[in-house]
Amino acid sequence: MNRPAVEVADILRVQGDCFREQNRAWLGYQQLNVLRAITSCRTAALGGHLDSCSRCDLQAISYNSCRNRHCPKCQAQARQRWLARREQDLLPVPYFHVVFTLPHALNPLCQRHPRLLYDLLFRATSETMLEVAADRRHLGARIGFLSILHTWGQNLRLHPHLHCVIPAGGFDPDYSRWVHPRYAFFLPVKVLSRVFRGKFIALLQQALRKRRIDYPSTLVRTLLKDDWVVYAKPAFGDPVRVLRYLGRYTHRVAISNQRLLSFDGHYVRFRWKDYAHGNKQRIMTLTASEFLRRFCQHVLPMGFVRIRHFGYLANAHRKALLTLARKLLACLPPATSHLTNSPQAAWRCPRCGANMNIGPNLTVQQLAFRCPDTS
Repeated sequence: MNRPAVEVADILRVQGDCFREQNRAWLGYQQLNVLRAITSCRTAALGGHLDSCSRCDLQAISYNSCRNRHCPKCQAQARQRWLARREQDLLPVPYFHVVFTLPHALNPLCQRHPRLLYDLLFRATSETMLEVAADRRHLGARIGFLSILHTWGQNLRLHPHLHCVIPAGGFDPDYSRWVHPRYAFFLPVKVLSRVFRGKFIALLQQALRKRRIDYPSTLVRTLLKDDWVVYAKPAFGDPVRVLRYLGRYTHRVAISNQRLLSFDGHYVRFRWKDYAHGNKQRIMTLTASEFLRRFCQHVLPMGFVRIRHFGYLANAHRKALLTLARKLLACLPPATSHLTNSPQAAWRCPRCGANMNIGPNLTVQQLAFRCPDTS
């Protein structure tokens, strides 16, 4: 793959020190650690390995990745490994995609208490989905789904929302048959919106009573004024399409290097999709400092789990209940595909195009000895 014209790491190498110095008051350890990791990713600072071509005699040094989950360059292999594990969880039913979004009035709280607010988002969403699905007026079934947290919009502003991917249907209360959905969008969106709002506000007030959080007394009135945004897409196809679809959401970062257009040392230009005006492609220009500020507000707290499973897909009972689901649906487990049994493709030889074989690791000191200009 060709290197993008601009990378987030390029912006950090030029403006990173200045940005850190000017924003010491609010930058935390985790954010500083992410900035350091992205700056060092695939450079001599992290060491490397000596690779050799499988066809010709070319040898070349490649540098190690930082493997930070916020790094735009380190998500492809993590995504592939995750998809390979999830492949065995797929059922031969359509899948739905439902998105739950927090109102912008909660953004200041999300910035001050990200771990708490995002945990409440997961909890309110899961309780909403499980409760509405169990209601006989809507589905009357015990469902399973996975939720993926995104905190950004296309313009890099704070926009916390959960993507939920749900197999169509679920178990009846006795786990004796599979209940198929009766709605084109799985569950009624208006009902989901109102239940979601009520549950989140109740959890927020509970956190206030426990003194885990503080917020203005007028906030709840503001949150009750409007319906909250819940968006649902109609069912989409077979398990292969489901995996491809999941791959677009699971390991995204706030902005990919491919969206960056230019950086002149002071200003960053990038593409963004304006969903409010017909998904039009637009170009935004920001100062490097503002671009990095927006990027840093999407760094998650250390150890925060951003992909979670609920219902019958929760870890505790997933294997047994998926086996039961396949029995009720009269189907076999999915065959193991190339996702599970193929190694990640090697990088290509720049001389002849053959695969490069990964060679022995080299420390930073060994790299400096072999390539003095990298030290």
